[in-house]
Parts: sequence; structure tokens; C-alpha cells
Amino acid sequence: MARKKPSTAHGLVLIDKPAGLTSHDVVYKLRGHFGEKRIGHAGTLDPDATGLLVVGVGNATRLFRFMADMDKTYSCEIVFGVETDSLDDSGAITATHDMAAPNMDDIRRVIAEQFLGEIMQVPPMVSALKVDGVRLHKLAREGIEVERPARPITVHSFEVEPTDNPMVIRATVRSGAGTYIRSLGADLGTALGGGAHIRTLRRFSVGPFSVDEASTIAEPDLLPIREAVRHLAVQVLDDSEVTDCHFGRTRIAWDGDGPWAAIDSSGELVGVFEVWRERIAKPTVVFHAR
Repeated sequence: MARKKPSTAHGLVLIDKPAGLTSHDVVYKLRGHFGEKRIGHAGTLDPDATGLLVVGVGNATRLFRFMADMDKTYSCEIVFGVETDSLDDSGAITATHDMAAPNMDDIRRVIAEQFLGEIMQVPPMVSALKVDGVRLHKLAREGIEVERPARPITVHSFEVEPTDNPMVIRATVRSGAGTYIRSLGADLGTALGGGAHIRTLRRFSVGPFSVDEASTIAEPDLLPIREAVRHLAVQVLDDSEVTDCHFGRTRIAWDGDGPWAAIDSSGELVGVFEVWRERIAKPTVVFHAR
């Protein structure tokens, strides 16, 4: 049996995803470009959404768990008076409301009262969450709707501004992981006495990563693997400490709560340490020299 060809591409790719592609479509195209099967993304974008998709290539996929709780920033338009089954403009209209154009002061007041800080949110049926082992969006395509328990989310900011259409506002939201922007828009419409859906959803940032840094699918820019943990505190190891890291040996923890990105004297990422026991740090991800 032929031996598996070792991976040669490792790093992070920041993609400005165009509308019309699923996040998996992007991964599939990048697998062909880099000749690497181990490619995945840190946070799905809907097909109609655009903006930043953080993609790990090769060994960088091992670092996804350190990106799981990153805040994200989005913009969209919220259209009042019309509800859809997908909560965005890709779905079928399910209800219309004879509601007056909301006053911006009223919108901001309701947002401040109900949609900022730690709140509870019911995930939409068109989501990748699973109920009894089946993804919600699969059930939705079959015309099945099930009860979804509300989940805690955090909305750090929810800024709105008017547009030329009095029934449409533009929103910019910075939120914690697990927030569904389409649900925020729909719930805001309900809170204002009618209904709403969103359109033109775009993601601008994921943690420290910005869409301004992103490349295109046609010409993807492979960043060094260390960029995947740029948000972590960095510790420089000497040669003996690098050897200890490679062998998975623990050490006295550095200041702070971790995790810590450990690099060698040349700046190459050799591992990520996490608190293992009280004031003891353990390398939970290790990269050997290639």
C-alpha cells in the first residue's frame, strides 16, 4: 500500500466569501488549490452572506478550539413588516404586517431594553444545530418545525441607522459566539409590534481577524500557522524548553490564565500550553519541526 503523502501546506487563510457559496464550497475549492484535505473553517457563513471566513489549512485545523468563543461583527439590513421562513430574504414570505415605519428612537430604546448584554435567543430552524441528532436546517427543508430551547448569548453592541426606505434600517452588531443575526432582526420586528427579516448580511470580523486582511478564493493567501493564535499571549522558549514541549512535559505556568502560544527563537509556533493543574501548564497542542 502506498504511503500517504505528508501534508505540506499549513497555515491560516482569511477569505472574503462572496454570496452564493456555502462555507463548505469554499473549503472544497481551497482543498483543490492547496492539495490538502485537512482544511476546515472556524464559523459558518450562510450561502447568501458575505464577508470573513476564517479557514485553517493542515495543522492549523488543530487550533480551531482556541477560536471557538471569539466575538464577531456583522452588518445587515433589517426589513420591517415582512416575515419569512428563513428569517432572511432568501426564504418564503410567511406573514406581512400593516405596521407603521418604526421611529429610530423607539428602535434604539427597545434594543437597549431587550437586545443588549446577556440575553436568551431561540435559534432559527435554518441553523446547523442538532435536535435528536438531526440538523435543524435538514428538518426545515422537510417542512418540519420543532421546539428549540432558548440559549444564552451575548450582544456587545447593536447599532442602527436609517436608510432611504423608512421600513428598512441598517444594523451593525458585535456579538459573542452562537448568536444568530437573523434571529435578532426577526425578534426586533416582533418587539416593535410587527415582524421583520434581514438581508445583505456581511461579517466584518472574527476575534482579531478582519475582513480587511482577507484574500479571495481565486488567490488565497496562506498566512503562517502562528497567525491562528495571534490572540493568545506569546511565550518564547529556549532550545531545552522547546524539547520539553515536543515531549509533552509540563512546566510552571506563566502569569495569567492561559492559553499561551509557545514559539521558538525563530518565531515558529511549537505548541499551545493550557493550565493543567494549579499553576502547572501543559502543552495540549504540539508542533514538531517540519
